[in-house]
Amino acid sequence: MNRELKIYNSLSGEKEVFKPITEGYVGMYVCGPTVYNDVHMGNCMTFVRFDMIYRYLVHLGYKVRYVRNITDVGHLLDDGEDRILKGAKAEKLEPMEVVQKYSNGFHHMMEVFNTKKPSIEPRATAHIIEQIEMVEQIINNGYAYEANGSVYFDTLKLAEDTGEYGKLSGRKIEDLKAESRDNLKNQEDKRHPSDFAIWMKAAPEHIMKWNS
Repeated sequence: MNRELKIYNSLSGEKEVFKPITEGYVGMYVCGPTVYNDVHMGNCMTFVRFDMIYRYLVHLGYKVRYVRNITDVGHLLDDGEDRILKGAKAEKLEPMEVVQKYSNGFHHMMEVFNTKKPSIEPRATAHIIEQIEMVEQIINNGYAYEANGSVYFDTLKLAEDTGEYGKLSGRKIEDLKAESRDNLKNQEDKRHPSDFAIWMKAAPEHIMKWNS
């Protein structure tokens, strides 16, 4: 029986034999839910799929560290409002009450689908210091800039310096350059339409905010 595992490589566009960085060990990170509402079937499908991968890796004999986070702050809507805060306002609850309510609901659904628990389940709010340090490092490396209290990743600078931006997605920075400045509507602080926020300025009414 051939127990070889092949995985699609987004960079090469081909299926390739899976070879872990460290023999016998696999580190697997899966982006978990933003807990502002009930999870739906589409959400659950993602976690069921990765549960199957996790189980198969263990079946092949790998020691697997499976990390799946809980996003309990920082998932922003287009207008900059945090999804957790919006949910808290709608339900007239404190933000962490919303987080606990829908974290419990998520874990219940994972039990319904009989998925394995991850090795570690970190919460975004428990790693704010590390996030701030990472943002500062990106600024120091020259690939992010501060504008009006927020910090944006400088996609154009990365593309010009390395030619690497967009390799996985297949998008070219040259195509984005040609886009209209209308794309910056309500995002006037950006230098380029493809730039994205890695740290957002907290509005005065925000409850969840940190010094940085």
